[in-house]
Amino acid sequence: MPLKLEIVTQERRVYSADDVQMVIAPGTEGEMGILLHHAPLITSLKEGVMLIKRRSGQEERLAIHGGFMEVLPDQVTVLADMAERADEIDIARAEEARRRAQELMAQRREGTTDYLRAEADLRRSLIRIKVAESRKRRAMPTPRTEE
Repeated sequence: MPLKLEIVTQERRVYSADDVQMVIAPGTEGEMGILLHHAPLITSLKEGVMLIKRRSGQEERLAIHGGFMEVLPDQVTVLADMAERADEIDIARAEEARRRAQELMAQRREGTTDYLRAEADLRRSLIRIKVAESRKRRAMPTPRTEE
């Protein structure tokens, strides 16, 4: 019996699968690996890459930008502030966002609101690039489950 995984944001269901073997999530206290029969818990998530290992052996990566994760023995539910599948990410646009953020950081004083905002934009763009490039290397399709 595999894990069921649901990843949702306020706007939509980003991902849904019922044949998941393992989930590796970017928890605020560090990366967490979730397997079937994991102890129940609720935890906060930070920006990072979520790795999903399917029973078929296929691996999928999603960009997660904060939120919460509820773990039950046979189900994982992620309520993400923002989440993107690899096939949704425009690498050129993410690269442009990275470049803009780096330029803003070079022009601003460290610790100011503008600098911190640019730093957050840089982190988001780097995560998006990492997820998109991992898909490009694997050339595997990601299932669409939008509603």
